[in-house]
Amino acid sequence: MPDSPTSPRKRKQRGKDAPTPRERMERGYARAEQRNQAVRENLEPLAAGQRPLVVTIGAVISALIALSIIGGYLFGAEVDGEKPAFVQILAPTLLMGVMAWGMWRARYWAVLGFQLLLVLLIFSAFFGLAVQAASVAQVAVTGGLLLVSGTFFYFMVKAMARIQMPRRPS
Repeated sequence: MPDSPTSPRKRKQRGKDAPTPRERMERGYARAEQRNQAVRENLEPLAAGQRPLVVTIGAVISALIALSIIGGYLFGAEVDGEKPAFVQILAPTLLMGVMAWGMWRARYWAVLGFQLLLVLLIFSAFFGLAVQAASVAQVAVTGGLLLVSGTFFYFMVKAMARIQMPRRPS
């Protein structure tokens, strides 16, 4: 039967004063929580009606996507040689429209939904880069897409933290 990490034999091998793996792990978690607390204390809560710039940009992008879906339908865009049924454009238009409205109002759920779409975009672009990129142009454009969407995702994390912060008493 193997020795446990706290058995006398294992402590003797590491040294008498050496911490156990569990003690090292607990200290690491404690240090990480201290860093997290310091970051939380430095975050400024949003004022009434305020929203971070990255959330405003996300709201505008969502609204433009919703409008482009409607515009494409109205101007006769075809998918696989046929015009899509109205019901087929309704779901993505409503999704992007509601998400745009929610982000414009700095709602946590809307930012979280937009981040989910960014993650799907990042995974799709990475998969396309790894499997299907056949030219230098495809690699460059897909790499640019990964860079932009990854950066956007990164900045939205802090914005989400500010959105979900409780209001501090004045």
